[in-house]
Amino acid sequence: MDAPASLRGQLLLAMPGIGDPRFEKAVIAMCAHDENGALGVGIDRVMPGITLHGLLEQLDLDPGIAPDCDILLGGPVEQRRGFVLHSTDWLGEDSLLVEDRWCLTSTLDVLRAIAAGNGPARWVVALGYAGWGEGQLDGEMRRHGWLATPADDGLIFDHQPARRWEAAMRSAGIDPRLLAATSGQA
Repeated sequence: MDAPASLRGQLLLAMPGIGDPRFEKAVIAMCAHDENGALGVGIDRVMPGITLHGLLEQLDLDPGIAPDCDILLGGPVEQRRGFVLHSTDWLGEDSLLVEDRWCLTSTLDVLRAIAAGNGPARWVVALGYAGWGEGQLDGEMRRHGWLATPADDGLIFDHQPARRWEAAMRSAGIDPRLLAATSGQA
């Protein structure tokens, strides 16, 4: 069987009834996907009880001119670890460039740059990530539950988190009102 194509730089959408409440109607920006596994950042749910200014204060960083905004729940893995998904106009030493579309940075230099007003033009901050071991996501893609769709930067940076799944489905040509959480039998 041929290896599945890389999902790097795409959006991974969880279908209704996926069977894991952590991913129900999730939108994940895929940042890495190869023979060793996969890593993505969820962009559809807000982390309760913390905003950017609160996070910066916990890290002893001055919020500067950074707007106070929601922090996203990036996924169920390492929810105390932060990630900034951002435009390619700013690169840190440890930024991961994802298909020339966006970057993923997990070091404090991006937060300092955002606070100082000289960071990336577009960004979202998340705690945690979605990760899959070797071959795990490939196996899940062969079963029901996930849909990969080309990423649209507007979906990542311009839509409200709670509206991203529906907007991503519509951009893929799918009317989400017509989806069922269960399958039938013939």
